Amino acid sequence: MAPPFRSTFLGRQSLPERRFVTDALRTETVGGILLLAAAVAALLFANTPLRDVYDDLRTFSFGPEALHLHLSVASWAKDGLLAIFFFVAGIELKRELVAGELRDPKAAALPVVAALCGMVAPALVYVAVNAAGGGSLDGWAVPTATDIAFALAVLAVIGTGLPAALRAFLLTLAVVDDLFAVLIIVIFFTDEIAFLPLVLSFVGLAVFWLLHHEGVRGWYLYVPLAVVIWALMHAGGVHPTVAGVAMGLILRCTTRDGEEHSPAEHIEHLVRPLAAGVAVPLFAFFAAGVSVSGDAVSGVFTRPETLGVVLGLVVGKTLGVFGGSWLAARFTRAELNEDLEWADVLAVASLAGIGFTVSLLIDELAFTEDPVLSDRVKAAVLIGSLLAAVWASILLKWRNARYRKLCAEEDLDEDLDGIPDIYERDNPEYHLRMAAILEARAAEHRRLAEVAAAKDTGDHGPA
Repeated sequence: MAPPFRSTFLGRQSLPERRFVTDALRTETVGGILLLAAAVAALLFANTPLRDVYDDLRTFSFGPEALHLHLSVASWAKDGLLAIFFFVAGIELKRELVAGELRDPKAAALPVVAALCGMVAPALVYVAVNAAGGGSLDGWAVPTATDIAFALAVLAVIGTGLPAALRAFLLTLAVVDDLFAVLIIVIFFTDEIAFLPLVLSFVGLAVFWLLHHEGVRGWYLYVPLAVVIWALMHAGGVHPTVAGVAMGLILRCTTRDGEEHSPAEHIEHLVRPLAAGVAVPLFAFFAAGVSVSGDAVSGVFTRPETLGVVLGLVVGKTLGVFGGSWLAARFTRAELNEDLEWADVLAVASLAGIGFTVSLLIDELAFTEDPVLSDRVKAAVLIGSLLAAVWASILLKWRNARYRKLCAEEDLDEDLDGIPDIYERDNPEYHLRMAAILEARAAEHRRLAEVAAAKDTGDHGPA
């Protein structure tokens, strides 16, 4: 009797999916390095004599008051620029649901359970610490987010890479994370609803969908419409980043006759560099400027709110993602990819503890009425993310030699046809090409040997 079929956890992706993930993560890596630079610049400004200049810039306000858009520069970065980031997140989610890791419910169960556990566990850690220490429970959602750009920047800095399956897993975790983060923002951080502007924003989204569905093109139509939708949702009391996600989800991710790329893929290719390279770093610059004096740092480990954030990111995220992955694999009878070990899943789970962009956003929403505590929690996000990065770096460096070998095997293309050999080993034409290549190499070796022998004869023979 044949053994029952068992799916593979972290199995090989299709070639188009792998290429998409590689391109997406390459842009995110560059954006992550810019994000790191922006965070460092913010800390320098906030902890030097330039502090007053930095504060004046952050608090400078402009915009039409009648439209509820007379906002500070920091608020424009939080409410406006992050809408671009969440627009890309919406496209990523739509693509994952249509053509990516989430299209098959059975295959999607593993990363979704891992991501969900990776958000629940940090929240529980935060609540436990603050319930025991008498702290505020308002910040329970702060340590639930993963910042993939920051995580990839850490990989770039420490000089290690991940095999394709782990890269895809990390990207899927981040996409699902972003989805749940949006739901958290909508459900828990929406206070007063202005009915008319919110309804009009939904009408705008319907117009956006209709124009896109009918194939109408022209950025000069969609960009002003997107701004109107964003402004109406902002006036309606819902955080305007939700408008970005909604518009991203509307875009079509499938191709039609005569199309080389879907509209979503084309637009994402244009907007992702703007989101990763401009929007998120600018938000980080205006959000991460907190005091890192000795008292401020030591206070992170004494206040329950800040300690809850640090432990949530470092311990909760790791246990949640790893435990969720292990339990999902066990109960779905999925076998781990034979090239990987559970230690690799633990390393990625630790990397997921780097929460920055969305964590800072949720902090500002959770502690709006207490800016002093908000700054302390921001410091906790920075310290927690740093500790998670160090812990993940240790685990990844330990396995780095194995990762290099796997990456080399995945990229090997001996027949030089632009397709990695691992995707062609079941193709008879590939074996014919390789046989011809090997024969050509053998013939070249024989020729070189004959030339060398002839030289030796000429050098040592009789004059």
